[in-house]
Amino acid sequence: MGTKISQSTMMKDKVAFVTGAAKGMGEAAARRFAVAGAAVIIADTDIKAAMKLAGELNAKGLKATAVPCDVSDATQVKNAIEKTVALYGRLDYAFNNAGVQARTVFTADMDEKEYDRVMDINLKGVWLCMKYELIEMQKQHSGAIVNNSSVGGLVGGPGRAAYHASKHGVIGLTKSAAAEYASKGIRINAICPGTINTPMVKEMFSTGDLSEEESKKSAPINRLGEPGEIAVLWLCSDQSSYVIGQALAVDGGFTIL
Repeated sequence: MGTKISQSTMMKDKVAFVTGAAKGMGEAAARRFAVAGAAVIIADTDIKAAMKLAGELNAKGLKATAVPCDVSDATQVKNAIEKTVALYGRLDYAFNNAGVQARTVFTADMDEKEYDRVMDINLKGVWLCMKYELIEMQKQHSGAIVNNSSVGGLVGGPGRAAYHASKHGVIGLTKSAAAEYASKGIRINAICPGTINTPMVKEMFSTGDLSEEESKKSAPINRLGEPGEIAVLWLCSDQSSYVIGQALAVDGGFTIL
């Protein structure tokens, strides 16, 4: 599903940086930023997919640039942000979306390398992105950052300790940084998506790590969410200018039960 949006000038002359932007929620957000008039940096480890998306958007007269970026690597993050500012002169919005799942396994049986991989991308990656985004946003005394947590950042779940720990950590980072930078004109919030129809979720369905039918039944809305339904643009826009440090559940009602 997801509401279609027509091209506008709501974010004209603004610049958005999106990680994990070549597919899923990142791709949907990148498309929406571009349609709203912003220049978009499509940051992803899959540079071919990122370039394909950027080419498609540019062919429509929109502004997009693909940049390789592994969010767990400080040098790559720093370079990606610096390239953004070098190309477009500023940084107004950021959606720190890149993340990975972990194999479903009880805590004592978890592999240390797997735990570190999840933490490096899901938690350290968000911190690194915020670090370099905030450096630039402070120079212009404005900006809005949205970090992608999960309903897994709000609840626990058997077999998913590493993933849930990383997503709880994202909320802690978000709230602390939001308190630090609100007076500097920078708003920071998190979104907590439920089960969204993304390539990562489809892979979990195919491996049996997640049940599609049970996922649909677990939310009062009785369906999966779509990548375009995530409220990233709203959290970045002036329409949410008094929203600071929140962890917004976008989950079809899963967490109200």
